[in-house]
Amino acid sequence: MEVLVIGDGGREHALALALSADPIVAAVHAAPGNPGTAQLGTNHPVAAADPAAVAALARELGVGLVVVGPEAPLAAGVADAVRDAGIPCFGPSAAAARIEASKSFAKEVMAAAGVPTGRAITCHDETEVAAALDALGAPHVVKDDGLAAGKGVVVTDDRAVALAHGTACGDVVVEEFLDGPEVSLFAITDGTTVLPLLPAQDFKRVGDGDAGPNTGGMGAYTPLPWLASEVVTQVVDTIIEPTVAEMRRRGTPFAGLLYTGLAITADGPKVIEFNARFGDPETQVLLPLLATPLAQVLLAAATGRLAEVGDLAWRTGSAVAVVLAAHGYPAPPRSGDPITGLDRVGGDAHVIHAGTRRQADGGVVASGGRVLAVVGVGESLTAARDTAYAGMADIHLDGGHHRTDIARTAAEQQSGQES
Repeated sequence: MEVLVIGDGGREHALALALSADPIVAAVHAAPGNPGTAQLGTNHPVAAADPAAVAALARELGVGLVVVGPEAPLAAGVADAVRDAGIPCFGPSAAAARIEASKSFAKEVMAAAGVPTGRAITCHDETEVAAALDALGAPHVVKDDGLAAGKGVVVTDDRAVALAHGTACGDVVVEEFLDGPEVSLFAITDGTTVLPLLPAQDFKRVGDGDAGPNTGGMGAYTPLPWLASEVVTQVVDTIIEPTVAEMRRRGTPFAGLLYTGLAITADGPKVIEFNARFGDPETQVLLPLLATPLAQVLLAAATGRLAEVGDLAWRTGSAVAVVLAAHGYPAPPRSGDPITGLDRVGGDAHVIHAGTRRQADGGVVASGGRVLAVVGVGESLTAARDTAYAGMADIHLDGGHHRTDIARTAAEQQSGQES
């Protein structure tokens, strides 16, 4: 079977890498892809968010499965177009993808399903935003109601900053701040059966110690030594399965990857947000530890046969991803700077391309904010961190920057538990 991955970021490179390792996969294609996916298969210059073009490419290639990576193509109806062409597609319909495309819709679904989450007020103008900020108090959480590539959220104690963000975005959701460590829990579903992945944690702030503005994610790790194992079962039972059931009840079943962003509060897990696709950079650490062949799982989900798969199997050990960002990020980044040292990264570390571009002379340059990630795998978080950071030390990007504390606290805790 040949597989087509839609998108051009780090998530898509990580997916292509895992899919290419599945024995049923004969070839991997990507549209439009990046230099990382090009190393694994064939890139095709097709716009990811063009439903007709993607469906036509899938027919032309004769692929047995299409995997849609980013949220924008899902919201645009790419998965619908592919399925209408008679090709299995992993990714929710445009109607189901509203759970990410509209924060207010997601809150409606959670309310109907009885899912624990923070209070929220949908606002349409500055007056409503101001009233909502006063009603819910600080810290203020203001989210663009629509898609914002993970960057439409402001969390601040400064009311003026929150009000300015809410006014600039148009329709926003002002939410109650949920206190507690954040966890990402992904679940693969065919609209009925739910298979959770390992919990992971990402690092949204640009600087060490969670300093600076939010980003699309500066690194991630899994597993989480500090999270009780029963929390996953609790989240599946009280959050994910009720949400999937509510989407099915509405006539818009959710089949694909449901990303649940959680706060582990004193009152138990509560939903911060839902996404309708694999999250980045968590995907980059989860897939190296997944022992169950990925293509077989995604194909079963795409064809309504997920119950036949059984529980997912995982390799022992840990994985840590450290993101290298371009000069200026998360403000508009500088593009075109050469990236050197990629060929020196090896062993239990590998490079995941995101915002990169290969030039005619074969060199690779930065072309986006989050340029690449180095993923390290090891028997412990400490070993995985050491591997990831050793790989990062081999890479040079003028003006590039990365956090130095990804998974540090968790690694120290794990070491303490084992000593």
